[in-house]
Amino acid sequence: MKILILNSSNEPIYQQIVHQLKEGILKGRLAAGSALPSIRGLARELHISVITTKRAYEELEKEGFIETVPGKGSFVAVQNRELLRKKGLAIVEEKLAEAVSAGKSLDISCEELSKMLHQLYKEV
Repeated sequence: MKILILNSSNEPIYQQIVHQLKEGILKGRLAAGSALPSIRGLARELHISVITTKRAYEELEKEGFIETVPGKGSFVAVQNRELLRKKGLAIVEEKLAEAVSAGKSLDISCEELSKMLHQLYKEV
């Protein structure tokens, strides 16, 4: 899986890595048991610090998305479909909460937000 880093993003680089790997796992592009690049290898490939990739992998491991085996590397954790769905729903809920907060700050009604959501859902 190719990871793209946007230096112009407000999101820290380690979080960009975390989000892209989570998305790959949740969408099934990264199968359970798949080996991930080594921390050093990924840092070299992305031209970033080893500390940054280590932080991303630690976050993914803490959240149960990957497992690290000393001396062998990091692998996509084996998870059941219901757990993956719950994690995915939590991510969607977080994004929707951000949209609601932005909408409220602009005095956009719930009805208007709902219409926007329906329109975006149709378009994507």
